[in-house]
Formats: sequence, C-alpha cells, structure tokens
Amino acid sequence: MDTPGPTDTQVLVVGAGPTGLLAACELLRRGIPTRIIDRAPSPMTVPKALSLWPRVLDILEDLGVADEVRAASVPIRAFSYFSERRPLASFTFADDLAARQLPQPETERILTERLRSLGGKIERGVRLLALDDVDFSGRIEATDGVTAILEHGDGQGPVERVRAPFVIGADGAGSSVRGQLGIGFQGTTYEMAFALVDARIDGYLPEDEILYYQAAGGTLVIVPQPEGVHRFLSVMPDGGGEVSVPMMQGILDERGPRGVRITEPVWQTVFRVHARRAVDFQRGRVFLMGDAAHVHSPAGGQGMNNGLQDAHNLAWKLAAVIRGESPSSLLGTYGPERSESTRRIVRDTDIQTRAWMFNGPLQVRARDAAFRFLDRTHTVSRFYTPVMAGRRLAYEPERDTQRPGGLTACRLRGRLPGGAKVGGTFPRRAALSAGISGPGADPGRWVLAVREPGRGRSAEWRAEIGHIAALRPQLRVRWIPRGVAAGDAFCGRPGYHLIRPDGHIAAHGHQDDLDRLEAELNAVLLRPAAG
Repeated sequence: MDTPGPTDTQVLVVGAGPTGLLAACELLRRGIPTRIIDRAPSPMTVPKALSLWPRVLDILEDLGVADEVRAASVPIRAFSYFSERRPLASFTFADDLAARQLPQPETERILTERLRSLGGKIERGVRLLALDDVDFSGRIEATDGVTAILEHGDGQGPVERVRAPFVIGADGAGSSVRGQLGIGFQGTTYEMAFALVDARIDGYLPEDEILYYQAAGGTLVIVPQPEGVHRFLSVMPDGGGEVSVPMMQGILDERGPRGVRITEPVWQTVFRVHARRAVDFQRGRVFLMGDAAHVHSPAGGQGMNNGLQDAHNLAWKLAAVIRGESPSSLLGTYGPERSESTRRIVRDTDIQTRAWMFNGPLQVRARDAAFRFLDRTHTVSRFYTPVMAGRRLAYEPERDTQRPGGLTACRLRGRLPGGAKVGGTFPRRAALSAGISGPGADPGRWVLAVREPGRGRSAEWRAEIGHIAALRPQLRVRWIPRGVAAGDAFCGRPGYHLIRPDGHIAAHGHQDDLDRLEAELNAVLLRPAAG
C-alpha cells in the first residue's frame, strides 16, 4: 500500500550511521527540514570505527557536543613503533593535533541525542527500494526533486513514496543509493584478511598510545579505548580460520609486549580491507557520502573522519541553496572537493597498510631505517601529524580571483605547509577568538575577516567593505585590529579572508583586491531581490 510521505521534507538522508547523523544535524541546525531513515531496526552495538581527529573534533565542537565527546573518549598522544619488540620510533602529538578514541556506538549515541535536541528523529526499519525521477544529466535545475520508494517494517509495513528536493546516500559500502544511481565503486581489495579482537586485559598497556609491533610474521597494532578496553589488530595467520582470543593471544605472545593477557573479549571479527571510491559523488539532486562514497584501510584511523567531513562539506551547501542564498552551482563543488580529499587519504593509508606487511629482510631493514630517520629528524611531527589531524586539508581554488592579484609573497606562502591559504581552514584559535567558529557562531553565515590598513586609508577601507557587505545579508564582517595577533591567519599586509560556513577560506586578497572580492561574492552568494 502506498502512503504519502511528509510534504515539508527538503532533504532525505538514507543511513543513520555517524555520517548520515552529522549531515542531518548540520541541516537541521540551519533550519532545513530533514528526514533520516535506516534499514536497521536498532542502533549499532559493535565498536567499529574509533578515531576522531582534531578537524572533526572542531566540527563536533561547533555542533555543540564537544563536552560529551571529551567525557566519553580517551586521547592518543603518540604512535610508538617496535621492530622485533625493540623500540624503533615514537611520534608524539601536541594537544591540538591529538586524536581521541571513541567507539562508534558512542559517537552515534552523542549525535543521535543532538539530532533529537534539534527536533529530528531516526526512522528505523525503513529500507530504500528505489529512486525515481533522478536526472542523470547531473543538472540540478533539470528537476525539482527525487521520489524515493520506501519499505517499512522489513516488508511487513506499508510502502511509501516520498518526494524530496534532495537525497543523501549515507548507507554504507553496500549502498542502495549508489546502486540505484548506477555509480561504479572502483578500486582494489587486499589479498589478506585481518583479525580484530577488542578486549580487556591483565597487565600493562599505555592508555594514550597506539602501539605497532612489527615482526617477521606481520604487524600487531594495539589501540586503547575507553574503560580499559584495547583493540588488537593483525593480519590473519596463514591458514585463515576463525578469529579467537587464543589465536590473538598467540600473536600477542609472539610479537607483542610481554606480560599482557587478553581476559574479557568485547568484540571479535575477521574482515578484508578495500580501497575503493565512487566514480562520482553526485547525480543531479542525489549525493553520496561516507562509506557509500569511499572505503579504505583502517590505518591511521581516517575512515569515519573522512565521512564526517563529507557531511560537513555538503550540509551547509545544501542549506544555502535551499534557502535561496547561493546558486545551485555551489553544489557542484561537493564532489570534486571531497573526491580529491579521499584520493589522498586512500593513497596514504595504502602506503601505511603495505608497510605493515613487509617481511623480506631488505624490506624490513629499509623500513626500520626510514622509521629511525623520521624519529631522529622529527619529520613526522612537523609535517605529517598535522595532515593526519586534518589541519592541512585544503580544497584547490577554482578561480584565480580567489587569490590576491599580482605575484605576492602570500601566493608563494600558500604553497608551503602550515599557515592559512585559500582552500584551507581558517586557523582555529583565530576563528574562535573572532567568533567565526564555535558553538555560538551562526552556522549559515559567511564571514569576511578583515585586517585594517594604516590610518591613512582606514576610514576609506571600512566604507568600501561596508558597502560590499550591505548588499549581502548572508555576509558578516569581522574586523581584526592592527596589532592583534591572529596566529598564522594573515600575511603581513592589510587585507581580507572570505570564510565559508564550514570554516574553509574561500578567497584571500589585499586592500587593492576588492574587485576580486566582489567577483567571488557574486559567484557564491545571491543578492536578495529588490523589494
């Protein structure tokens, strides 16, 4: 039997894992009526994904759940590597670069509670059967929405037809949404299987370090979790079979720290690692995110973070287009931005995973020498830990007018690691102090952060900026007075940074670049109709 769906739904989210939940929360807090469904009758109970890196922690802080995340999680302050049980290298994390370990059910619980506080709810036991009226040309304007056919109650309930302007597929690696769109899922599968045991222990293991015990038989990874639980992860021994506590204890005794006994298993599984990306992240008014768009090795704990950043990237863009504040062309930036970010993560995690599998003498010696060099030179701490933390994520600018005019020092500076650059995030400390980010910041506003020129042009500069901003109610100006420190946010010259609602820098220029600023504002913001 067909039953009509709610008529006010602007976005239908398929999948209520962390990615779908964050997308729904970000849409709801921007005032967009959103419906979220999941075919599972109950929430997940197994602690699959664990790591939350600082860029995602920023996002969760802006959502207003930072206290809950900190209370339920544990910090990771170092990755320590061993070769045949001998210490090899230790890469430490400063507080602002450290991940926190939080089992996926807890992440989902916190996001679900926030969803409810925003007026949303998860509709469970609802399965997507089909999508109708999808325009495969990719043009947003080709249709006014998509029709989703939903089955309730595992086939025992009614069949419902729901019309929504936009649909998000956040329904996992076996995505029904991706299948309905006919989008390929390209990549590879590693030949070997991995064994995982989450358990409590007798003996000592550090509570704030991830340990990598590399040996001729393979690598054993030990990851701390809250409440004294540790994760033991290793390639399955030759011969395969079922994962068990005795099997993992044997691996631990063979290559791990001595004196540690696995006592109380919480979860155990065998899995294969895939490295795959969807060929496209968007078909017209339907979008893919999270595992529906990409899967890769668990090395580095980036998987859930990548999906959560998908949700954060798309939600504000959908909200801006639905509210008539931005042109629909803004939605065309989602796929390229997130696909390129995913490509880099898949590449990096593949390198780490293959290093776990080195077993030839020459490979092992080369790997160990490389780790000692990286430890001695602090190269990882200076250059790679910020990448893992998400602090170096930057989207490639589309237009030259997003950068300052002329060959300037800050154009060259933007090619160096660290500091603020177009496409990257505005430095967190400066954003919080200026009210650009944080739980109290307006999630739908663009911000123009302006550093004033010398007194001779200050009044003129303020007047020009004020005139530009007055034409666009979505834009707020934040003046950064001369002499006020803003971290690495500004180059030495007076100028502006145009900051998107997700905290990324859309454009940067100097006091003679206001024509370039207007060009960027015209590309991303619609002026209200004269009334």
